[in-house]
Amino acid sequence: MNDKDYMKMAIDLARNTIGQTAPNPSVGAVIVNEGRIVGMGAHLQAGDAHAEVNALRMAGEKAKGATAYVTLEPCSHHGKTPPCSTALIDAGVTEVFVAMKDTNPLVGGRGIERLKEANITVHLGLLEEEAYSINEVFFHYINTNKPFVTLKSAISMDGKVATKTGDSKWITGPEARQDVHALRHQHDAILVGVGTVEKDDPTLTTRYGEGLSPVRVVLDRNLRISSHAKLLHDDSVETWIITTEKAKSEKDKTFAPHVKVIGLQSETLEIEELLRTLGDRGITSVLVEGGPTVNGSFLEAGTFQKVISYIAPKLIGGKEAPTSFEGLGVSYMKESIELQIENIERVGDDIKIISRRKEVHECLQES
Repeated sequence: MNDKDYMKMAIDLARNTIGQTAPNPSVGAVIVNEGRIVGMGAHLQAGDAHAEVNALRMAGEKAKGATAYVTLEPCSHHGKTPPCSTALIDAGVTEVFVAMKDTNPLVGGRGIERLKEANITVHLGLLEEEAYSINEVFFHYINTNKPFVTLKSAISMDGKVATKTGDSKWITGPEARQDVHALRHQHDAILVGVGTVEKDDPTLTTRYGEGLSPVRVVLDRNLRISSHAKLLHDDSVETWIITTEKAKSEKDKTFAPHVKVIGLQSETLEIEELLRTLGDRGITSVLVEGGPTVNGSFLEAGTFQKVISYIAPKLIGGKEAPTSFEGLGVSYMKESIELQIENIERVGDDIKIISRRKEVHECLQES
């Protein structure tokens, strides 16, 4: 095995923790001594030991004189746990491969400098792009204090999300629907409009392993949500109803303790204000599963980073059958938002396409 192989192992360790470390990044570490792997570790959840510490614990005395492979720059500050750069120094590691620098202002290259000051040889940039993709949510949140937004939709081959009567169960097959639960597991919050709650009465939980379900966020400008809605009575996860300050003050509604009503200043639930509010409350990623109106709002605001489409081999037809994005749309093709397709795969009988906004993808290539 070579350096790239060891870093790939560290990246795989990190990738397996996506969705459970927020607001911290997903990080993996591998310790190698004389061509043998002596320690492996990942950061499992916020507040727990970091990847480097877990790998060093496994390595024990064999960490002395070893080489470490870490997917993200070791931290240099005291947070809920001691600095990882100090742990590597104290363990006697002599060489460290770091996939990429941490853009967190609390780190920002200081972890690498501490290692160099301790006469540890540091190599930076091995499999940097792969490492970045694992923590794109973390870096977006750190740099903007707003959540990373993914728009998800399930559509027919002709772009419809329902028939003209509103029937949408089910466009995609069971395998695709199960895949959505894995997708939910990777996000801090699921967001829908009150129209989706009225039509489908979903629970919006994830049935994926034993992980916690994301916070449920409902956009409800007039605070009209039915008191019988399932998510108001299922207390297995928090529900946040986003409304206007006016509606919140005028409508005296009492909800269960797991339900929070959050008022925004804008009477139209302006998307930028919404994202700032969610970011201030520690939400680093949002999976938007709303209907055409909600999707259209994010499209018009241009405030999303990724699009995931599940396409079923079905034709619905009809000009009155809704599509996945409504609203005004653009007037000219030159105004359209360009996407970069990242991955296409078959999920059961359906096709899953993962795309990101082209300028976001280009920033990734340049990082």
